Amino acid sequence: MVNITPFMALRPEPQHAKSVASRPYDVLNSKEAKVEAQGNPHSFLHITKSEIDLPESVDIHSQQVYEKAKENLQAFIGRKLLFRESKPCYYLYRLIMDGRSQTGLVCGSSVNDYEKDLIKKHEYTRPEKEQDRIDHMKTIMAQTGNVFLTYRHVDKIDSIINKWTTEKNSQYDFIADDGIQHSVWIVNDDDVIASITEAFKTHVPATYIADGHHR
Repeated sequence: MVNITPFMALRPEPQHAKSVASRPYDVLNSKEAKVEAQGNPHSFLHITKSEIDLPESVDIHSQQVYEKAKENLQAFIGRKLLFRESKPCYYLYRLIMDGRSQTGLVCGSSVNDYEKDLIKKHEYTRPEKEQDRIDHMKTIMAQTGNVFLTYRHVDKIDSIINKWTTEKNSQYDFIADDGIQHSVWIVNDDDVIASITEAFKTHVPATYIADGHHR
């Protein structure tokens, strides 16, 4: 059975959520990221694709790029665009596109589960991509690219999530420029957190990497 944990997220103030939110770093090249972040100093691309703030001659895998990402992250915190959660929480993240919604749980996942093959892999990764993520995370001391895991349907987990999203207000709710609606709920109740953790420990034998093997 798998082990998950709540964590203390570094997240945007609600009024800045839409301007901070960006697409994943690995679906854009440097030129595309620069265009997308143009005129928006709040874009998270300044952290995930920090080469956009440096001369084009700079190697995108150089330490200079990672140091710029660190500088930009600290600037975001200093300008109060981002703040650290006061306690470990779970986060429910819903996307609605073309009338279809998907809701996920944002949480910590166990490295031991990965090593014990409770987190199932289906593709190989390239060493240079792995090293890029290692260097980025070690320099800025933050994880900025989630791994997308799936698991087989569990009624108990669905029930807990549906109850929370029905009875509680979302902390973030905005429609991005591409028309996709993004909503996030903060699960900060200790009993509900414990229920989610226990439900995974007793009902989910394995998770499966759907995207982000190299992260």
